[in-house]
Amino acid sequence: MAQAPDVIADLTADSAALDAIVAELSDDQWDIRTPAPGWAIRHQIAHLAATFRLAGLAAAQPATFQQMASRLSNDFDANVAAAMADFVVEPPAVLLSRWRAERATAEKALAAVPPGQPVPWLVRPLPAPVLAAAGMMEVFAHGRDVADALGIRPTPTDRLGHLVGFAVRTWDFGYLARGLTPPDVEFRFEITAPSGALWAFGPQDAEQRITGPAEDFCLLVTRRRHRDDLAVQAVGSDAEHWLDIAQAYRGPAGPGRSPGQFARANQP
Repeated sequence: MAQAPDVIADLTADSAALDAIVAELSDDQWDIRTPAPGWAIRHQIAHLAATFRLAGLAAAQPATFQQMASRLSNDFDANVAAAMADFVVEPPAVLLSRWRAERATAEKALAAVPPGQPVPWLVRPLPAPVLAAAGMMEVFAHGRDVADALGIRPTPTDRLGHLVGFAVRTWDFGYLARGLTPPDVEFRFEITAPSGALWAFGPQDAEQRITGPAEDFCLLVTRRRHRDDLAVQAVGSDAEHWLDIAQAYRGPAGPGRSPGQFARANQP
């Protein structure tokens, strides 16, 4: 699969694109509700700031990060709320500034990790480029919530290749989040990039197959759209089931989005 070689540069670019949207908002607009229940735009950016802070700490001070992670509770939602608590109460200008600072720190720390050296993370250690791809997943998901709240349709780019690859790497997360055993089969993924390139993973002769456009695939695995509103297709019973439970993040699946919640007029 061909994609941009520098995932950290692409993470920086995706973050800057979202930054350009929220930087133009009035203070009142930061309190516009997003499709995520109970979250306004300020919550989305506060969560991203907290996520980048954790990534920067993991990359630059792994021992400190591991000590912090060992104190987390078993309540995923409570951990998320606690992590962003001191960000979400800030005035919009301060919150935006702090998010920018956390991004810069994390990007610099991830870029400094020697090749092949794992970075501790919340589920398991990851190579720095994979952790950066996870960061792109977070920016895509929460950035889409912001865009949906504002009625904006972001323009997809081939930077989505990093998120597609990450979602394929974590294809079993949907099963694990629900206490299910992943099927003992290999899937074939054939995902079409915004440029028209084909990104393919898995055996060519696999009976279980997932196909579709990259943006739709990313909306599926971040649970920002219901499968019925996307052009992602499955062949095989296991692949068909996967479309119902796909997610590229650990933790509770959440309610996701309802069928028809976003009209196809909002789609390509």
